[in-house]
Amino acid sequence: MSEVKQEGEPVILIKDLYKSFGDLDVLRGVNLEVYKGENVVVLGRSGTGKSVLIKILVGLLTQDKGSALILGKEVSTLSEKDLRDIRLKIGFSFQNSALYDSMTVRENLEFPLVRNVANLTRAEINEQVESVLDSVGLLQTINQVPSELSGGQRKRIGIARTLILKPEIMLYDEPTAGLDPITCLEINQLINEVKEKYNTSAIIITHDLTCARETGDRIAMLLDGQFLEQGTFEDVFNTQEPRIKSFYDYNFIQ
Repeated sequence: MSEVKQEGEPVILIKDLYKSFGDLDVLRGVNLEVYKGENVVVLGRSGTGKSVLIKILVGLLTQDKGSALILGKEVSTLSEKDLRDIRLKIGFSFQNSALYDSMTVRENLEFPLVRNVANLTRAEINEQVESVLDSVGLLQTINQVPSELSGGQRKRIGIARTLILKPEIMLYDEPTAGLDPITCLEINQLINEVKEKYNTSAIIITHDLTCARETGDRIAMLLDGQFLEQGTFEDVFNTQEPRIKSFYDYNFIQ
């Protein structure tokens, strides 16, 4: 991945963010900026606060201290209406794809569209559903139900469902978890294609080093509640920091 030139105001700005649960300090002064058209990977072991960070960004959790701005707005201070409005600009790709098993692929994609965009004709709905399915290479699955799809196909449909509202920001939660190596490579490629085609900015939460290397314009290494290192993949792992070296040695698959 080539590094994106950072220009203008960041679309995501996290400053001095703290979050604890009882005596457990999960985030301890986190700082991060994400710029337009940039894929930033937040990399770290399970349980290091990666998902907590994402939940703060979409208003599912509130930080104890610090600020989290999305498109210039502090999420924790937004009214319910403003929070709904800003969530429409964010596509959230869940780890389990979060598809409705009782609905066909077409119905899964129609659901957020009809719910959030007024006065669409049937022809417009069909066009948007078919277009976004085609963009993830799965137009042929339109009348299938999720149980008939592979894990990789479900992941792609989940991404398509977030794209149908044309978000400015994508949040990917462990996009390659539970997938075989070939499917992982396909999902990594799709993440990059989404950025190019839809001009999105993204945070990609993962502990998969191959995913990080292939999709990240910039890597932010989260350990012990803080970002120890940020930069390109090579920048982050060209280090003698023992915690980063051990993470690399344990996780990386050539």
